[in-house]
Amino acid sequence: MACPHRAPTAKPSNRTPHTPHRCRSRARCGPVATAVEHKVKPPLDPPSPFFDQDGVHEIYREWHRVLAEYDGDRMLVAEAWVEPAERLARYVRKDEMQQAFNFDFLLAGWDAERMAVAIESSLDAAGSVEAPSTWVLSNHDTVRHPSRFGLADPTTFPKGIAAEDEQPDAVLGLARARAASMVSFALPGSAYLYQGEELGLPEHTSLPADARQDPSFFRTKGVERGRDGCRVPLPWKSEAPGFGFSESVSSGTGGAAAAGGEPGAPWLPQPEAFGELAADVQAGVGGSTLELYRSVLAFRRTHRLGSGTFQWAEEHDPANGVLAFHNRDVLVVVNMGTAALPVPAGLRVELSSDGGSGGASIAPNSGAYLVAK
Repeated sequence: MACPHRAPTAKPSNRTPHTPHRCRSRARCGPVATAVEHKVKPPLDPPSPFFDQDGVHEIYREWHRVLAEYDGDRMLVAEAWVEPAERLARYVRKDEMQQAFNFDFLLAGWDAERMAVAIESSLDAAGSVEAPSTWVLSNHDTVRHPSRFGLADPTTFPKGIAAEDEQPDAVLGLARARAASMVSFALPGSAYLYQGEELGLPEHTSLPADARQDPSFFRTKGVERGRDGCRVPLPWKSEAPGFGFSESVSSGTGGAAAAGGEPGAPWLPQPEAFGELAADVQAGVGGSTLELYRSVLAFRRTHRLGSGTFQWAEEHDPANGVLAFHNRDVLVVVNMGTAALPVPAGLRVELSSDGGSGGASIAPNSGAYLVAK
């Protein structure tokens, strides 16, 4: 499938140059390269009649020509669950779409080896057609990553979570989600945010059955919990009806009906915990997830990381839970292991996901941007 989107920052002819990664140490990078080779999957045989047909590419070339006829900035983004990455790259050739969502990165979960494989294979595939890669951690079809990362297996990919299922560790999941965001924002290419992740919103895991609306829930008779838990409306104001999402009575069939149509009741009911995560509660509060995202985005712009370079660092040790790479003058380190990591000599922590800066170590389940002293 493909979804056309307008965006204020890219033109159909605009391409971010891709600089190939370089391994400084074979001992560090060899296992990742091997994993990448094992990751590559052949196209479906026989091909599916429902998606990824070769004939669609001429359609996308025509779309590209149509967009080029208009002034201003606009782009096409492919929402394509296509394997392998080399085949996905065909969608972002120079005369087709500008970008494609990177589901390999989304599916990697909280695991340094899996994430390293996704990063390397994505950069290689996109670079082969001179297209920018993309980085995304959640979307409207997946359990929100703060909740996925808080499960006993943080690489699992459940089709929704209900009250009777395993419940995520909210504190641990959020800490890991904040660290993972520092990876996606520091990689060259485009980083995509799913609405509410800047607030650290978790999955709504206690939605009652009569409030659910996802067809997959009804089609599978509840075996699949569905995607409603990640689609719950955002909390803007902690004290307002519907947490400020809507001040009128909804005529929808889900949460509003279940709530009796009270003023401010959105189309899906919001959990009470959303009040503590509302935008007005987090704005201007140091250490909040909202302010972390603002700081990380500012850092990304200042250091021009989106159009930067990529190189695995000496500290990169995915087998032991350490993901580390250079982009321009920044060393990015994410600690997915169990022991604190010392800050390398000559560097200082400029920004970290756990709110600290200038410390001597990087704690487990956290990430940091390091620069020269």
